[in-house]
Amino acid sequence: MATQTLNRDEISNLSFILNKPYDVSYEERPKPALNSPHDVIVAVNYTGICGSDVHYWHHGAIGHFVVKDPMVLGHESAGTIIEAGNAVTHLKPGDRVAIEPGYSCRRCGDCRAGKYNLCEGMVFAATPPHDGTLTGLWASPADFCYKLPESVSLQEGALIEPLAVAVHIVKQAVVQPGQSVVVMGAGPVGLLCAAVAKAYGASKVVSVDIVQSKLDFAKEFASTHTYLSQRISPEENAKAIKEHAGLPKGADAVIDASGAEPSIQTSLHTVRTGGTYVQGGMGKSDINFPIMAMCLKEVTARGSFRYGPGDYELAIELVASGKVDIKKLVTTVVPFSRAEEAFKKVKEGEVIKILIAGPNEKI
Repeated sequence: MATQTLNRDEISNLSFILNKPYDVSYEERPKPALNSPHDVIVAVNYTGICGSDVHYWHHGAIGHFVVKDPMVLGHESAGTIIEAGNAVTHLKPGDRVAIEPGYSCRRCGDCRAGKYNLCEGMVFAATPPHDGTLTGLWASPADFCYKLPESVSLQEGALIEPLAVAVHIVKQAVVQPGQSVVVMGAGPVGLLCAAVAKAYGASKVVSVDIVQSKLDFAKEFASTHTYLSQRISPEENAKAIKEHAGLPKGADAVIDASGAEPSIQTSLHTVRTGGTYVQGGMGKSDINFPIMAMCLKEVTARGSFRYGPGDYELAIELVASGKVDIKKLVTTVVPFSRAEEAFKKVKEGEVIKILIAGPNEKI
């Protein structure tokens, strides 16, 4: 794909803004400027919609993050560089990039330890009070923008963000070739966890969900086995999963990508003795947790939050190499003028992934 140099003066900075729950508007905002010689300005081409975006649109808050002032939504984006600071050497105007939509302070103990995703000073798109990427122009530190190979489209680039989430989760699970992995939840992140686990060489990848259509897609996408969760106890569901997938001792790794309490309980009964359990999905702040199962089996339990060093690069490589066919997740693409329609479709479960084009991308 040839690079295209865009004229800043001809680029719109129209933004999709949440004023309060179910109250959105469009506004042409001032164009951002380079605040550092290490920054770039990106014209956003495509943005995917995440569950957290929909949660803000629906509730106006996630936990203690409350929308108090109008906020631009969106954080899963790819775009085209239109301006680069004079200290930027790896990107130039016209380059197509996946945007990592948060950047850390770079100075605290977590940042210096290579865990910048845990930085308390993180500035993250569409997390109050910070605006998101459903806008025409996005200013970013250059090292949080990743050049897309020729073989990776801008639409695929917009989905690198959720894929990087899945990469981080699978890294936390320490998946090895030949192992068995059970993924609870077949939403976008769960599907991508299954695909990344398969790319890591897992011999059995089991997707579990309560919706059969999601499992049908999971089997087509990456999973070797699927299981429709039943209205029975977590222990009984775990037993059925192990029997169905031929895992008499349980799975080497179990990833919960749902955040649902019954799913989490089932996970701890599904993982094998000495196995690994990773919590990737977010749900209620407090749940009933089968602590005896975790203790008696000496399970290694880990949390997972966003992504860290190397996760974006690996996500792009998985797409470029064809190991993860991320295009299959895209149900439809809508123009910027129909952005709210995208939120409604996600909330109603009508799509796997929907992309919003623009405002500078015409479809």
